Parts: sequence; C-alpha cells; structure tokens
Amino acid sequence: MTFFNEAAADLWGHRPVIGRDLWCGSWKLRHLDGRPMAHGECPMAISMLEGRDIPWDQAIAERPDGELIPFKAHPRLLRDESGNIIGAINTLLDMRTQTQADEARMRLAAIVESSMDAIVSKDINGIITSWNDAAEHLFGYTPAEAIGQPVTMLIPFDRLGEEASIISRIRAGERVPSYETVRMRKSGSLVPVSLTISPIRDGIGRIIGASKIARDISSHKESEGRIRLLMREVNHRVKNQYSVIISMIRETSKSAGTPAAFLEQVRERITALSQSHDLLVDAEWRGATVGDLIQAQLKAFAEPDRLSVAGPAITLQPNAVQYLGIAFHELATNSAKHGALSRHRGRVEIEWSATPGANGTDIFRLIWRELDGPSLGGTTHRGFGSVVLKRVAPQALGGIGLMDFREQGFVWTLEAPLRSVQASLADIVLD
Repeated sequence: MTFFNEAAADLWGHRPVIGRDLWCGSWKLRHLDGRPMAHGECPMAISMLEGRDIPWDQAIAERPDGELIPFKAHPRLLRDESGNIIGAINTLLDMRTQTQADEARMRLAAIVESSMDAIVSKDINGIITSWNDAAEHLFGYTPAEAIGQPVTMLIPFDRLGEEASIISRIRAGERVPSYETVRMRKSGSLVPVSLTISPIRDGIGRIIGASKIARDISSHKESEGRIRLLMREVNHRVKNQYSVIISMIRETSKSAGTPAAFLEQVRERITALSQSHDLLVDAEWRGATVGDLIQAQLKAFAEPDRLSVAGPAITLQPNAVQYLGIAFHELATNSAKHGALSRHRGRVEIEWSATPGANGTDIFRLIWRELDGPSLGGTTHRGFGSVVLKRVAPQALGGIGLMDFREQGFVWTLEAPLRSVQASLADIVLD
C-alpha cells in the first residue's frame, strides 16, 4: 500500500502501515456469507494478480472493534506510458447507508401491504403508480386494473374539483391534512373516507407524485347517525318525563294536606319513576318485561310469597314502562297503606294477557287483584293514584282503566291495544 485517504481509514476503523501492509487496508475481511476472506483474495489482489480491472465487487470489512462494514470495491489498474502495470487504485463504497435504506424500504413495503388503510401513490399527473391490498378491498379494483389509470376514476363527478386543488398543493410541496370526503368503488357505490395526502420526492428532493392514505369511515358515519337519532329520541323521552313529573306535582298538590306530605309523596313518586328509568337504561332503552317492571316497583312493598304474578313474556316499550311503572307504584303504595298489603295475610294477584280483539287488533289486558285485605266497600276517596289509574296511564297507552272497590279487595283492570304497549321486534333486537 502506498496511499489511503481519511475516508478509507474511517471505513476500515484503523490506519494500515504504508509500505508494509498488502492489498487492502481492512483489519480483517469476510465474504458476504460471513466466511473469512484472505487479503490475497480481495478484489484489489485479484486485479493485480490477473492484470485486469474488476467491476464493482462486494465484501465485508471487519474493524478491530468487531463492527462489520459491507462495502463495494472497484480496483482500476495503473499503467505507464508503455502500458505496463505499475499499480492500481481502489475505490471503496461504504454500503451501510444503502443497506439501511434497503431495509427501510422493505419495512415500509411490509407496512403498506399489511395496512388496513388503502394506500395509493400517484405521479404528478394523477396517474396511479402503486396500489396495496387494502385499496383493492376498499375500492374493488385489482392492482392490474388500477395501476396506470388516472386517480379520478375513484372520484365522483361532483367532486372532481378536489383533485385539481390537491395536485396544486402537492406541487407546492404541501402535505394535505386529513379531511373527510366521498370516493367511488368499482361497483359505482359511494364510500365515505378520510384522506391524508403527502408529496413524494425523488433522491434529489424533486416532487414526483403523492401518496394517499384512505380510511373507510362508513361505520363512523353510521355511528354518528345513530347518535343523532338517539339524541333526538332522548330529547323526546326527557320531555315526556317532564310532562309526567309536572302532572305528578300538580295532582299531588291537590291531595297533600301539608307541605311535608306533598314533599314526601312527590319524592316517592319520582323515585318510582327513576326505578322504571333504570330498567330502561339497563336495557339500552329497548324496553322491559312486565315481570321485571312489577318486581322493580313492588320489591319495597311486599315479599315474593305475597305476590302472585302470571302472564306471557311481553316486553313493554319505553313509554309503557314509564306509565305502568307509575301505576304499579300507586297501586303498591295504596295497598300498603289501606289495602291487602297492609294486613299480615293480605296478598296481591297480578295477571296479564294478550288476546285478539275486534277488527283484528290484539288487546293487552292486565288485572291487579287484592285478596284478604280490609273491607273497602263504600270507599269514595280519590287522590293522585286514582288519577293515574283511571286517566294518566290508560290514556298514555290508548286504553281504559277500571277501578273496582269490592268487599273482598281492590281490583284494577287495564285494557289497551297491544301495539301501544309491546315493544316492536326491531326495538328488542336493536344493536
């Protein structure tokens, strides 16, 4: 060796001795498969021994610290005026940067292919140059059908102006932030997407195209629609609750003898209303069964062995849950104070049914019957409970309510169209 520059010393990781070291300045050499390479087998030695220039050849330099540096060697013979070989000069190219770039490209390619988002690249004229699997899944075109075609085939006619704006911003080197728009599938159907667009540059920084990431937001849009619908429904139901509470306060004020009694009665009735509300919340406002509603309203008034409950499995719609819940509370409160549940042996039978009615309309019929309670013959007092049982609850369900103060116990009968009481199948299975 007669000469080396600082870049060579940096690649080798040590400084060879001029005039003593032979062929190559590397501390040790290896073949690409990791096998040791003798210095006499390196590209420079082969070039000198065989008297020929060698095109770029590859090897690995092992530094004294153990780091392995892949490199390319390109020895060129030096000749005198007579053409005799007098030496050679070797150019070494450090391959670490290229290797890292290759690995980065492979990682990026793997990410693109495995991405759940459609990733599409196009040139500066809007011609599609790459197309991943998610793009095929989202838009329906295979790579063979998409690559080489204008990206406008994905854009609805009324949105073609978006592409001109995008190209203009990409030419200016801007990254287009995510925005929501609509694109068109191969089938002609439209799909809402979220788009993010970034410029693609070549090795010297020139903008040569753009990369688009499209995310299907159909489920997001559907969720937004369901939320808006739910909020309208919640608003409607809250207004219904307000109406019930206002009516409750108005009617209670007529019967309560003192402010304290008024406060206590309103508190109890709002609590009963909240229990019905809890049932609806637990069922995501799909409704509640008659049996569950009875249990929620009567558990504070009577042990299970004092209740007889019988009827088919009927899921009540939310409106029916609220009004029947108030009715059951009034029935239970009155029974605990004045009726069967005020006596040790008193019992309550509750039964309901759904039977065909006139004009093909099915009828929901519910009977509350008290047994072994005090005699109620001649009872004439009518309070808020009577208003609920005869007017509020029946009218809310489009039916009628009958109260019968019999000698053997109080009986309340409700009849209403089943369709105004029962939740629809769509409400019950709504997801």
